[in-house]
Amino acid sequence: MSMPTTITSPSLPSPSPVARARRRSTWGDVLFYRITQGFALLTLLLLSGIIVSLVWGAWPAIQHFGPSFLWKAEWNPPMQRFGALIPVYGTLITSAVALVIAVPVSFGIAFFLTEMAPTWLRKPLGIAVELLAGIPSIVYGMWGLLVFVPIFAEYFQPMLAETLGMLPIIGALFSGPPIGIGILSAGIVLAIMIIPFIASVMRDVFEITPAILKESSYALGSTRWEVMWNVVLPYTRVGVVGGIMLGLGRALGETMAVTFLIGNINSFQGFSLFLPGNSIASALANEFTEASSELYRAALIELGLILFLITFIVLSLSKLLLMRLAKSGGTRT
Repeated sequence: MSMPTTITSPSLPSPSPVARARRRSTWGDVLFYRITQGFALLTLLLLSGIIVSLVWGAWPAIQHFGPSFLWKAEWNPPMQRFGALIPVYGTLITSAVALVIAVPVSFGIAFFLTEMAPTWLRKPLGIAVELLAGIPSIVYGMWGLLVFVPIFAEYFQPMLAETLGMLPIIGALFSGPPIGIGILSAGIVLAIMIIPFIASVMRDVFEITPAILKESSYALGSTRWEVMWNVVLPYTRVGVVGGIMLGLGRALGETMAVTFLIGNINSFQGFSLFLPGNSIASALANEFTEASSELYRAALIELGLILFLITFIVLSLSKLLLMRLAKSGGTRT
């Protein structure tokens, strides 16, 4: 009688070092993906928390005043009457003045640094422009109040009133007494503050334009301006708009410099840019520690919520503009 034979399964080969390394790499990729995903979700969570906290803090004012809070101009803390029209108007107008001045100046700086400046001057001048972005805003505010405002009131405001103030449509914006402090002064100092941000971004995006595109345009007889306008700007328009939005975000949320220069008056005295006014950021800086009642504090928090919504709307519109520019660019190609 024969004994039963035992069948043994062949032993599986151990994974090779390459397979083990590949498995560790896969786990590393998954871990890195989860970590970065967590950071992105944390950003959304923080954003949601900010919105919820602002709405929660402003809810008494939202219930009490309703939508009329946006277009009421009265701001009377003793009588518990609040309206956001003056701060919102001051925020938008000072930011608009800053952009009108800063965008062409920044474009000129970036154009000079990338196309016209000698090689030995580009780096030190670029560093000097970037250093302006590191100056604290309170220093800009003190310089504007102590140095810029007296000179502006004595020399430049009378000149603007005698020239632009005589024009039929925009003349009302440059009329009034030359007191120095006001919306125009705050807008000019804001422009000086955001020029380094916009100019640095424009310079960086202008430098990434392929040299062959510019050289081909020069070979066809184009001037420097034609190369910049027809080649460089279309190629870098996304970065240019991004730089402008960066400067606009800085202008909308600026506090200390505007507080020094805008006048901090919560009453509407006319459309002249020479007159003092107020902004959302300066109103919060000046009055939040003095808010003694719940409704007063809620009205200030609602101002912060409005500033958040203004920034969100501006960024959304810029995103839509970039999408439209990308679509039109694709259509042309």
